[in-house]
Amino acid sequence: MGTQSQGLGPAWRWRLAAGLMACAISAPAMAADGPQIRQVERAYEDVRFDLENAIINRGLVIDHVSNVGEMLARTGADVGSQTEVFVSAEAMLFCSARLSRAAMEAAPENVAFCPYSVFLYETPDAPGTVSVGYRPLPEAGSEASRAAIAEVNALLAGIVEEASGE
Repeated sequence: MGTQSQGLGPAWRWRLAAGLMACAISAPAMAADGPQIRQVERAYEDVRFDLENAIINRGLVIDHVSNVGEMLARTGADVGSQTEVFVSAEAMLFCSARLSRAAMEAAPENVAFCPYSVFLYETPDAPGTVSVGYRPLPEAGSEASRAAIAEVNALLAGIVEEASGE
């Protein structure tokens, strides 16, 4: 049988990829302020625990933890760098079925924002100060899309506020 009965053919996949790329390029850049970061004077592991719990307390599941700090430390010599960027750094990835569905029903290209990400890090030049934050998603498109993404941004802000003790 042809590709139609086996699912979507390669031409359709290319059109979808091109469409998603066009949407990403035409969407407004991330918020002018960039990542939203709060700094706290606490042990990294305590802030990490609070960040993880802030996600779980909302009934969400962490799908993946990206150990950014470990990766940079491990690969520094391979790329010709001896600079220690982080003492520790991680990004936690997760989704909300309700918010993701609302965002994608409003605009299918909002799939580009899933999963959501929050991060924390400590740098060698500021030991004992942990930065915790998120990157606000661009609130673009239709009114429904803007409203759905605004809810996601509120969720991310609330998680970071809770983890930072505010």
